[in-house]
Amino acid sequence: MGRLDGKVALVTGAARGQGEAEARLFSAEGAAVVLADVREAEGTKVAAEIAESGGNAAFVQLDVTSPDAWKAAVADAVAGFGKLDVLVNNAAIWRGEGGIEDITSENWDDLLNVNAKATLLGMQAAIPEMRRAGGGAIVNVGSTLAMHGAASSAAYSAAKAALVVLTRSAAVQYAAEGIRVNIIHPGSIDTPMLREGTGGKHLDIAARIPLGRLGQPIDIARGALYLASDEASFVTGVQLVIDGGTQA
Repeated sequence: MGRLDGKVALVTGAARGQGEAEARLFSAEGAAVVLADVREAEGTKVAAEIAESGGNAAFVQLDVTSPDAWKAAVADAVAGFGKLDVLVNNAAIWRGEGGIEDITSENWDDLLNVNAKATLLGMQAAIPEMRRAGGGAIVNVGSTLAMHGAASSAAYSAAKAALVVLTRSAAVQYAAEGIRVNIIHPGSIDTPMLREGTGGKHLDIAARIPLGRLGQPIDIARGALYLASDEASFVTGVQLVIDGGTQA
């Protein structure tokens, strides 16, 4: 039996990177997976590949900053697969900010909307369906940048730090209903977002990681799988750091 047999999962940012790895792993472990992303062509391709390999997958286009789009995506998941058990709030953006005095109002709003507010909207859309299903698991994706200061990522870090308290508050609020809420803090993971954000200098980061390498998307996917599965049935409100020892 797969670790997610019989479950239905919605994963955001699933067209590439960590979200793609999560969607593929969840499917391999028995879940029906709804891949949500703004990248329609890439997301549709990943969903088709999962289906071709024997999995049960569908793609929905989702702007995570839109409450109406969230409602439609959750409705599509339930219409297609009958329920919703798992939500992975993985979608994020990262861009150059500069120092505190350089952050524009537009950049601040964009980073906070995608990296923090979108997670709230996702939970608001998903929790009623999880309640109808008798429980569920929400995995939010933060960042180790939420755990310390960063000279050039204050807005991104602030957004990810906001997710910590949002996660813990939701964990307390919904525990009695069997809805678990946890957060993963990835370190430096070899994804398109990291490569783009570092201008192709991502490999230079590996030298500063105790385990001597960048993380891979599958490293985060495995953590998300644990938190989404019944193996973590007594785990809620926790912060799981997956960073190769950087925060040790």
